[in-house]
Amino acid sequence: MALYAIGDLHLALGGDKPMNVFGELWENHTEKLKRGFAKLNSGDVCVLCGDLSWSMGLEDALEDFLFIDSLPGRKIILKGNHDYWWSTASKARRFFDAHGITTIEILNNNSFVYGDYALCGTRGWFYEEETGDGHDRKIMLREVGRLRTSLESAGDREKLVFLHYPPLYLRYRCEEILALLREHRVRLCCYGHIHGKGCRASFNGWQGGTEFRLVSADHLGFEPMEIELP
Repeated sequence: MALYAIGDLHLALGGDKPMNVFGELWENHTEKLKRGFAKLNSGDVCVLCGDLSWSMGLEDALEDFLFIDSLPGRKIILKGNHDYWWSTASKARRFFDAHGITTIEILNNNSFVYGDYALCGTRGWFYEEETGDGHDRKIMLREVGRLRTSLESAGDREKLVFLHYPPLYLRYRCEEILALLREHRVRLCCYGHIHGKGCRASFNGWQGGTEFRLVSADHLGFEPMEIELP
């Protein structure tokens, strides 16, 4: 049983949102994802780090989730900034049950056991997007609380964290999230959200005892990254 991660699938199978406007890499990206996932086996686990579907509601996103469900392996998903279909995790779980979607689970105020490890995470936030009225700080603190809940639910297991927003990017640092990673001795933090030329400025490496890896789909060539563990 192998562990993988990828983010930002940006599916729009039930609508009209051509991704090739974002560059040649995104042309026929659904087919590229199929090929990329072909290396997974049914028992493998892949964490999807947000921005899964462009749809505005769950019913509109059905074809996207049926596509994800058809891919090999067990998929653990978390919310991204463009996942407008997301209202609550419980509604999404009921939607999946109603449509026979069986390989997708939701990472939200919880964690999942993977051998000796725990898979933890939340969306995160770019606090630098401050509007001046404190709104973004409230969102950021809520996301920090969700990550803390996820980490604490994992008990004494070694923890791996999956986010949508990067806690480190250029001069930006989300100190509150970085402090949680240090406090819980998180070995690996995977994140998405960054695309195109921005990938060159992303942080991939070790800091404060945690390894950070960008896993957005275009950065990975639409092939999930295998996470090698000791």
